[in-house]
Amino acid sequence: MRILLPILFAFLFSILSSQAVGQLSFSDYPTIPRADLRIRDPYIVPVQADGYYYMYASISVDVADERGTTRGVGVYRSKNLETWQGPLPVFHFPEDFWANNQIWAPEVHPYQGKYYLFATFSSHDPLPTPPKRKPNIKRQTQILIADGPTGPFKPFRRDRGHTPEMWMALDGTLWEEDGVPYMIYCHEWFQIVDGSMELVELKPDLSDTVDAPETLFYASDASWSRSLLRVGVGTQHGWVTDGCFLFRTKNDRLLMIWSSFGEEKYAIGQAYSESGSVKGPWVQMEDPLFPANGGHGMIFESFGGQLMLTFHQPNTRSEERSQLYQLIDGGDRLILGDQIPFGTPVEE
Repeated sequence: MRILLPILFAFLFSILSSQAVGQLSFSDYPTIPRADLRIRDPYIVPVQADGYYYMYASISVDVADERGTTRGVGVYRSKNLETWQGPLPVFHFPEDFWANNQIWAPEVHPYQGKYYLFATFSSHDPLPTPPKRKPNIKRQTQILIADGPTGPFKPFRRDRGHTPEMWMALDGTLWEEDGVPYMIYCHEWFQIVDGSMELVELKPDLSDTVDAPETLFYASDASWSRSLLRVGVGTQHGWVTDGCFLFRTKNDRLLMIWSSFGEEKYAIGQAYSESGSVKGPWVQMEDPLFPANGGHGMIFESFGGQLMLTFHQPNTRSEERSQLYQLIDGGDRLILGDQIPFGTPVEE
């Protein structure tokens, strides 16, 4: 029976995750142990008001038009970070939406009384491609808005995202500084070979950007980052920037965790801002925070006050799981603490 459980859960997900936004409630879903929950780029939002953790994922969603099924975002919820219900659909591609291909790396930020979904979207529209590179396509980060963590999330506009239209951009995240909201995101290595981390100011309501982006750093600036070909990944030369997330320590040092590939493949590094501002300059720390075939991390605080890190590992399609580690605020850097084993609820 133990062998059949993952198969049963997979079958139930195929039925329940392909449902229209607003048709289901969490009570319609089985309870899933974290070890059986396949998820890439996990993002967890604790909501103290209702005592739940919410975790977001890319899913397929049934829609009431001729498409039948399209891509979207779903949310799981949990009381203890170990057993989850979902994914409840919170967004799907509108019929007249510019993106019609992929959506991934959704993350949700409570801000100014609303909830904002940041996600990476792709269309089939081609972009000019550098010589000897695989075809580039339109890929942007876009921000959507909702009243609560379970949506439904609505785009501010349907004809484009928030990042430059001719860029392959991904993995946007939110940071507020001195009352000003910013988005930090990645310019895809796939397009520029040496992936970059970019910063852009947002309008107060996050509906659009204010000015042109500025480059914070390149992936190769980190001494631990390696070209994909050097570590035997894929068939094209390039340095990856992925999964940025910012955190201010107890000593007021501004840190950024982000992912690339190192000697042990997918990894999480950390950098710090010399000025203490999101504008940098950013200095890369020598050693990765997590070096071994896992990444795209984010930081949150449990209801019990424990600083936590979650990311997916292994970095293998169909096998990725949400890993949980205690995290220590060392003042000038983050220190990886104990892993939370599968099957272990986080008691509050």
